[in-house]
Amino acid sequence: MNNQITDTTQNSQQLNQSEDAMPNEIAIGRMNRLETVKTVDFGLYLDGGEFGEVLLPKRYVPEGSDIGSWISCFLYFDSEDRLIATTETPYVQIEQCAHLKVVAVNKIGAFVDWGLSKDLLVPYSEQAVPMIVGKRYVVYAYQDQASERIVGSSKLSHYLSEVGSYFKPDQKVDLLISGRSDLGYKAVINGSHLGLIFNSDVIQTIHIGDKITGYIKSVRAGDHKIDLALRPSQTLPRDALEATILSYLAENGGVCSITDKSSPNEIYEVFRASKANYKKTIGKLYKERKISLTKTEIKLSES
Repeated sequence: MNNQITDTTQNSQQLNQSEDAMPNEIAIGRMNRLETVKTVDFGLYLDGGEFGEVLLPKRYVPEGSDIGSWISCFLYFDSEDRLIATTETPYVQIEQCAHLKVVAVNKIGAFVDWGLSKDLLVPYSEQAVPMIVGKRYVVYAYQDQASERIVGSSKLSHYLSEVGSYFKPDQKVDLLISGRSDLGYKAVINGSHLGLIFNSDVIQTIHIGDKITGYIKSVRAGDHKIDLALRPSQTLPRDALEATILSYLAENGGVCSITDKSSPNEIYEVFRASKANYKKTIGKLYKERKISLTKTEIKLSES
């Protein structure tokens, strides 16, 4: 796959991720509800539809289950590549992303803990950077078409669209912080797209793996890539921000210790503005000689 996946396809996948497969829509790599058709000493066999009977090992059998019982379970391949069911709930299902810890590395790749007894393989060819035991990475789970095995990838742009033409400015979205670059933080949007929060728009402390609410800042006119923000745009209009800054100075002896070097979080807490907007506004006030600037403070001009 590549990042040219259409918005329509990705939106459809997003809807599918939010629901368990129905009994007549059995899916490998997802939660399903399957009917018990046979009991054996070592577990239950469930009706897997086109996949045939699927074993639910005894250690996962819910108390009181018998033939005719419907059981919520996850379908995946065990260490011997047999399709098997478990009542354990994985941290991630196919076509989803999660922040997962590497528990082992060998000659074929890294293995991450995804909440099941068999760890999830991330092949070397699917690692954006070499994975290290003990560290966490945002991983996309998918079913490999050649082997039919469920595997993971940290090369998110191969599976999630970076094109977001159907998003609207100030649209509220769910974000999973997935990476860091010189420009800012990369994030998975609604489980289906990728976007960027520029450093100047970071108004709170965030870490890779954080799940937070964000907003669409803009969709670029040329390449339709998505810029993100942590607050709706223009939380405080520029003219209103100018008045707020001048009022703050007047009420605090003409001095303010919050400068363009202050943290985005500190600026937002006091002025309800992004750092970028704050810098532009104090720059304008300085040019108009309404304030003076030093490295440590802003002063109200005597004039």
